[in-house]
Amino acid sequence: MAVPKKKKSRSKTHSRRAAAWTLAVPSRSDCPRCGSAKLPHRVCGACGWYHGRQAVDVS
Repeated sequence: MAVPKKKKSRSKTHSRRAAAWTLAVPSRSDCPRCGSAKLPHRVCGACGWYHGRQAVDVS
């Protein structure tokens, strides 16, 4: 069985493990009513509409 000849440095180990912790940018969609950017399947923060009806009163 293969055995490493040298010990891997701590920075090499940490940088390899850190690759799994990258964060993904959340997707964005446009509100069909007001056109502002919002998260999909969420109430629009600008106008308060969701799925063709007013879900929240935004003043």
